[in-house]
Amino acid sequence: MKNVTEVNAFVLKGFTDNKEVQIILFVLFLAVYIFTVTGNLGLIVLVIMDSRLHNPMYYFLSVLSSVDASYSTDVIPNMLANFISKSKMISFYGCATQSFLAVAFGTTECFLLAAMAYDRYVAIYNPLLYSVSMSPRVYVPLIIASCVGGILHAILHTVATFSLSFCGSNVIRHIFCDIPPLLAISCSDTHINELLLFLFVSSIEIVTILIVLVSYGFILLAILKMHSAEGRRKVFSTCGSHLTGVSIYHGTILFMYMRPSSSYALEHDMIVSVFYSTVIPMLNPVIYSLRNKDVIEAMKKLFKKISVWMK
Repeated sequence: MKNVTEVNAFVLKGFTDNKEVQIILFVLFLAVYIFTVTGNLGLIVLVIMDSRLHNPMYYFLSVLSSVDASYSTDVIPNMLANFISKSKMISFYGCATQSFLAVAFGTTECFLLAAMAYDRYVAIYNPLLYSVSMSPRVYVPLIIASCVGGILHAILHTVATFSLSFCGSNVIRHIFCDIPPLLAISCSDTHINELLLFLFVSSIEIVTILIVLVSYGFILLAILKMHSAEGRRKVFSTCGSHLTGVSIYHGTILFMYMRPSSSYALEHDMIVSVFYSTVIPMLNPVIYSLRNKDVIEAMKKLFKKISVWMK
């Protein structure tokens, strides 16, 4: 990497240079990070401790929570340090590491959301065979494949991006080392990188969204065949939260990555990337727990145990 670049560090410009605004943003994102880590780790603890949550649906959810907590940890702590730092510097290899982790966690989440949609289809369309159709021999490989797919995708774009030459400005108009803003400041020809980004991101988006749409198509057919209002309500409560999470996540990813780097200069792109890298990981525990009766009951049970221990 050193042979192809004269830049050994980058400057993450972030939102603003106004000190007062930076202090406000520091407090805001610190609160977001605490809430994100607490919420996601709390869900993982609930799944581990409550036997009623020991099924594939909640195993997928606990893995999603760990990915969200890791994603936020990759982005927010460095952002917080830059709010109170004058230099706002990040080393070349530090930037490469942050970029790799961001792509890996983001891609893994895409695959996990698709796997969760398939899991819901199996559970609702043929509930009597759910334990057989979604046994550990099925859901464990799905989780592993999601993680491996995320890592391979991250390796591809990290190597391709950091093999470019950065011989001009080292100022990244962003809050973390994301691929589009890095391509925007490279002095190399980035057409191949943009093509790789478009092809792989679009392929992953098309495949995962198709899996979600087909799964929910079959779920809709199953709902139409139901005669029980209570059964329909339960299906809507579990699937509605997942559909909400999928729509928000894929919408922001498509907006951010499915455009050429020449159109990146818009300031609101930074807000969009903040949304999928920090806000969505914070919202997911809320989205997947507020309308889920099993999770709410598990939380009540855990709080009762804690109150007993405190007495």
